[in-house]
Amino acid sequence: MVPLLFCHTLLLVSTGIALRASPLAAQQRDTTQLGARGRIESNPQLTVRETVGPIRLDGRLDDADWARADSIIDFRQREPEEGAPASERTTAKVLRDNDALYVAIRAWDRNMPDLRATQLRRDAELDSDDNLTLLIDSFHDRRSGFLFRTNANGAMWDAQIAGSERSDVDWNGIWTVATSRDSSGWSAEFRIPFRSLRFESGASAAFGFNIRRFIRRTNEEVLWQSWGRAQGLSQLQNAGDLVGLGVLSRARNVELKPYVLARVVTPEYSTVGDRTAASSSSVKSGLDAKVAVSPTLTADLTVNTDFAQVESDRQAINLSRFPLFFPEKREFFLESGNTFAFGTPGNAQLFYSRRIGVRDGRPVPILGGARLYGKHGPWTLGVLDARTGGDDDINAAVVRVKHDVLDRSYLGAIATQRSGPGAVGAERSAGIDGNFPLVIRDHNLEPSFWVAGTRVPGTPGTAFAWRAVVDYPNDLFDNVASVARVNAGFKPALGFVRRTGFIETTGAIRYMPRVDAFGIRKLEFKPTPSWRIVADETGNLADARTWQTADFEWRFLGAKLQSGDEFELNLQRAMDAPPEAFEVFDGIDIAGGKYWFTRGEVQVSSSTGRPLSVDAEVRWGEFYDGRSTTVALDATWRGGGHVIFGADVARTSAHLPSGSFTAIETAGRLEYAVNPRANFLAFVQFNNEDKRADFNLRFHWIPTIGDDFYVVWSSGYTTDADARYRFPSRASLARQLNGAFVVKAVHRFAP
Repeated sequence: MVPLLFCHTLLLVSTGIALRASPLAAQQRDTTQLGARGRIESNPQLTVRETVGPIRLDGRLDDADWARADSIIDFRQREPEEGAPASERTTAKVLRDNDALYVAIRAWDRNMPDLRATQLRRDAELDSDDNLTLLIDSFHDRRSGFLFRTNANGAMWDAQIAGSERSDVDWNGIWTVATSRDSSGWSAEFRIPFRSLRFESGASAAFGFNIRRFIRRTNEEVLWQSWGRAQGLSQLQNAGDLVGLGVLSRARNVELKPYVLARVVTPEYSTVGDRTAASSSSVKSGLDAKVAVSPTLTADLTVNTDFAQVESDRQAINLSRFPLFFPEKREFFLESGNTFAFGTPGNAQLFYSRRIGVRDGRPVPILGGARLYGKHGPWTLGVLDARTGGDDDINAAVVRVKHDVLDRSYLGAIATQRSGPGAVGAERSAGIDGNFPLVIRDHNLEPSFWVAGTRVPGTPGTAFAWRAVVDYPNDLFDNVASVARVNAGFKPALGFVRRTGFIETTGAIRYMPRVDAFGIRKLEFKPTPSWRIVADETGNLADARTWQTADFEWRFLGAKLQSGDEFELNLQRAMDAPPEAFEVFDGIDIAGGKYWFTRGEVQVSSSTGRPLSVDAEVRWGEFYDGRSTTVALDATWRGGGHVIFGADVARTSAHLPSGSFTAIETAGRLEYAVNPRANFLAFVQFNNEDKRADFNLRFHWIPTIGDDFYVVWSSGYTTDADARYRFPSRASLARQLNGAFVVKAVHRFAP
């Protein structure tokens, strides 16, 4: 059955499209006009004028230089009506001086009372609001670029993109924006220093360029270029060109960011009230440096690193027999983190940065680290080395390279090593990969692969893992199929592997016809079930007797409404064959064996454009040799831009022969933003398996872009009913299981 489904997917991928790739290289270099469906027959140009006088960054666009700048006025819809003129007028202009690029956008709006502007915090998701996004491809290679986004409040969001890979939203550039509103619309004025971009110096410069506007009340997406449904802002080969920039040079500048941190750790108690640690206080300092090794290569250095300001991990109750994957949150590893990505995220990846500076779920000191990343001609390069101290005492090294091939594809390699006194020896891993995004007659087709091996002291030979994927991400059909294998001994010391010793196939066929009735924008069906089948390493995928786990899902009906609301109805069939008993919840075991279970699922999501948005999910049916019901609710209220409140709860009630249990996870989040550079976050979470409540309060102030000031308080309390000092408690004051108060100041020097 599985090979048949795999072939079915490949057949749908190729149906109706000729197997002849468009000559993208020729398309990218010509400069005349748009073709059908937003496909670039050429790259339209906008000439950048040089400023005569100073530009006041106030969002009013009344400087004399703006009056003589060339304009972009032709914006077209990607949603809801592909290629139709935008319902609201948008104009854009670009200027430059010796140091920076200036972009002015006027977003006309005939219904300003319904303008949505709720976010103020730096790097907050702006999808809930009307927003404007700039794409600048400063390498002008149609492969990579920078995104700069704002809303009518002047909130700042930025990211890096590289080809068809996901955006690196953790990149924080040095740039500014100012906005203003009036009765007929709103305006945004961006200033983006050339030193924040990456480009080759010396020649007459040209940048790839695009603009996207999103109108929240109608969920309308309009772009200057690349407005085809199978395209969008990340399809850099369809962007326009900024010309007239002249000869640009990027100095090999150095940025220094020293920090000073003061910490007070409160007394710690056990769950029975015994004191386990005394209070302490300390003052610490460190340094981060960013050095432009070349105009396109950057080195990051860190000494005596501390991540005390990072938000706490989200608690999670694990009702499976496999380890949980927690995302990276530390800035040093996040920025340009996609450069080092290799493998299948959350399943089998060769490099997982949380292996550095975290041991057994607790932080260990990072004495120092260095990274080199960027581009040199057709090569993308990433090198990382970090040294930890304390009881970890290891050195972690990673080298990652990619070489451009074809128009947007790459072939790459990676090598990692974990060594040092804290390691049992040098643990090494290496791999090669490739990604080949193609456009075939206005349809996307993306095959990719990776192969890796590991060598561990004490284990003879090399253990291998690999995966091959064919993706067909388009508007009417969105299909994917993959095959993977991970040998039993595969163990990347700096990576993450959910399980080993298996062969796996996954896939999905999504059919998404568009309708214009009953307020529906798009329906979604899975005409055949999506699947994920994991069999024994030597087993036959078509033989269910060899399967370790299997998951199938039929989507009988799913829909996205014009309002932005969504819903789906699913039927799921799952199998798990634990080789031995495991604890599914505190005191409740699942015996070894093979279990099949069938479940129903309903998911409903309301538009984030509403003041109150809600995500709800209900799953019910068989669960191993019993039954369970899960209800999850996530609600967020967004006011006029200063206050945002969110709360979520997930409750699973299970009844098994070995016993019954109710698992509860809940969290609350309060955000108050004074302005785009000062905000307060309060986060509380609880789960009844760990029987504890954790609090995290954080104030973040950005005096100037690049500087940071944090005040953080975190604390955890037991909620065990048998504990003498529990939270909440009327009989006595709760005592902290752990607690810390931190003040951290960071200043950026850019000589």
